[in-house]
Amino acid sequence: MSSSAWGLLAFYLVVLLLLAWPLGRFLAAMCNGHMPRWTQRVEAPLYKLAGVSPDSSMHWRSYAFALLAFNAVGALAVYGLQRLQGWLPFNPAGMTAVSPDSAFNTAVSFVSNTNWQGYAGESTMSYLTQMLGLTVQNFFSAATGIAVAFVLVRGFAARRTDGKGFVGNFWVDVTRITTWLLLPISFVLAMLLAGQGVIQNFDAYKTVDTLETTAFQQPKNDANGQPLKDDKGQPVMEDATTKTQTLAMGPVASQEAIKMLGTNGGGFFNANSAHPYENPTAFANLLQMLAIFVIPAALCFTFGRVVGDIRQGWAVLAAMTVIFVIAVVVLTPAEQAGNPLLTPLGVDQVSSVLQSGGNMEGKEVRFGIDASALFAAITTAASCGAVNAMHDSLTPLGGMVPMVLMQLGEVVFGGVGTGLYSMLIFAILAVFIAGLMIGRTPEYLGKKIEVYEMKLTSVAILVTPILVLAGTAVAVIADAGKAGIANPGAHGFSEILYALTSAGNNNGSAFAGLSANTPFYNALLAVVMWFGRFGAIVPVLAIAGALAAKKRLPVTAGTMPTHGPLFVTLLIGTVLLVGLLNYVPALALGPVVEHLMLWAK
Repeated sequence: MSSSAWGLLAFYLVVLLLLAWPLGRFLAAMCNGHMPRWTQRVEAPLYKLAGVSPDSSMHWRSYAFALLAFNAVGALAVYGLQRLQGWLPFNPAGMTAVSPDSAFNTAVSFVSNTNWQGYAGESTMSYLTQMLGLTVQNFFSAATGIAVAFVLVRGFAARRTDGKGFVGNFWVDVTRITTWLLLPISFVLAMLLAGQGVIQNFDAYKTVDTLETTAFQQPKNDANGQPLKDDKGQPVMEDATTKTQTLAMGPVASQEAIKMLGTNGGGFFNANSAHPYENPTAFANLLQMLAIFVIPAALCFTFGRVVGDIRQGWAVLAAMTVIFVIAVVVLTPAEQAGNPLLTPLGVDQVSSVLQSGGNMEGKEVRFGIDASALFAAITTAASCGAVNAMHDSLTPLGGMVPMVLMQLGEVVFGGVGTGLYSMLIFAILAVFIAGLMIGRTPEYLGKKIEVYEMKLTSVAILVTPILVLAGTAVAVIADAGKAGIANPGAHGFSEILYALTSAGNNNGSAFAGLSANTPFYNALLAVVMWFGRFGAIVPVLAIAGALAAKKRLPVTAGTMPTHGPLFVTLLIGTVLLVGLLNYVPALALGPVVEHLMLWAK
């Protein structure tokens, strides 16, 4: 990896840490309900209007029911907006109703924090649908993930309990997270992005002259390509022409901010963060990368503060960071090495002051290899799915890294909330394995990990691999699934595996060579996205309820420390072995075979 890539990675991690530390303190106060009184006075009318008692705590089952109902209503609202947008206002481009299968897929996608897009946003969605449907769900889906993380942290932190497993109030959590966290930071970020050139307007689409203009008269040709001549034998000239292009407008900056901050990823434009109206400068690119990780990183510090031992948060953050750095160190050199098939053709792929070198296919010249590879690792580690380069154009080994980061289960920083609670699930599994090794009942943060918790942990970990692998099998067997493959062979299989991995782990990025906007894929991916999201959330809430009902045991000489290098190593090993082994055969059939075929030639 080049010195510039190392420098960018180090700078990014340092700035991220400086931002996450104070934000983690604020989130800890929010999790504990220690909000300023003036914020409670602002919230009071909202709770009164909704008939919610902010002081009441819910049993985990009631919390889960409220969460599922809230998100189901959100899915219906997004679906309805898409189907009716042709008759609704703020539609200057005259967008018609979205097809039922695409609308269903998109509704589930944005509610589940996946933001998978089988359509081009600027040619499919009206401004109203983008704002009232998609952007609103960007806020609510992110708030849902953070709320679940709060619940699990409270379960570990509970000291005095009545044994009933109360975990907090869902409506209070979502209201506070949206109002006092996501909205203010999104507003500031949107202003910064607009200052960099991200557009924010309600204008009609603009038709502009392009540089592709015939500036001078040229001879006209006949059907055979021969010059036409007039009666005097002079060439017949055609007039100079100017070619035009239609540029999409819209309220982009406001959606871009929460798209990144909430690890949503859905772009206003089809090109996503590679589009100059979404990501115009190197500084905007850095802002977007920081926004993706800042809340997941801050939640690690929140965890440490709420459980009363900040070292626990550092341990979780260290495990995430080590895996992330390994991913970047593999991905970046793979892209810097270039494509060996181009070398015999005389293509210069060597990095110099005049070019980035390496595999620049599908990448923006203004970002180059380093920023594109780092962005790809961040967006797939964090279940964001936004892209500033075409992942389908990555080298086989480079493309496998984003796929593996998703398959680990949203634990390498992960989505907002999902990263923390998913890593804590692996931490429970790690202490259980350690307990088996020493013959002692496992404990984590003073809470005994028993049979009930381990059954739920198994469900939470295995539900996603089952969905991904079963969905991939269905797609490669069904004729409708194979019909979408544009690149037969190992890469075509990788495209299907990537799509199901992205859907099951609620990421949303794609190997876009797969034609997935069909009734088959829209239905299949929607099912995988929904159960990939809520099939993991419900067991996590159940674990939180069980932990909250247990007394917190004091630390003894036999208690395993869960904050040092040994535990961090154990946690990383558990994530890599358990999270990745499920996918090794599938990876061998796709990117591994493709890599060997590429370099064997």
